[in-house]
Amino acid sequence: MRATVVLLGLLVVTAADADRTIPSVIFVSKSENRNQVRYSVQLDDRCGFASRAPVRAYWQMLEKGPTAVEPLLDREESAYGIARQQVVGTSVVVWLRALPARQIMIRVTRAADGTCSAAAEATIAGQQARLESIYVALAFLHVDHMTLQGVLADGRNVSERIDP
Repeated sequence: MRATVVLLGLLVVTAADADRTIPSVIFVSKSENRNQVRYSVQLDDRCGFASRAPVRAYWQMLEKGPTAVEPLLDREESAYGIARQQVVGTSVVVWLRALPARQIMIRVTRAADGTCSAAAEATIAGQQARLESIYVALAFLHVDHMTLQGVLADGRNVSERIDP
């Protein structure tokens, strides 16, 4: 699959891509190591959602190499998995298990040349923003805090620390 990074949090796939999966719309990094949980979106050939649950979580194992990926283990689903998702037109609303009260809206668009793109949006520090990433600071056997990072419509960066 060919995917081109346009901006952090905004990825595209070209019409030539066979499975039309956008490999990473948002990601979670953590203080423990460089590995990241990435959330992909599976699309059909017209940039519509491939199923009623098109968002999937997986590990990008950067400690092993830039292309190494692995599924989440069952015990990791409670921390990094998807609590629920709901397709609404050209968007899918996702609630992560770690942030069950905060919805993330992933909007998919199709350009005239058939290119599909997706961007995640969420409320960060009380403002609607393009969600770039989530950072998890771990302490001994628990989460110390999480930080949501994003970009406002005017291009300014915004972040919010969430304490458990």
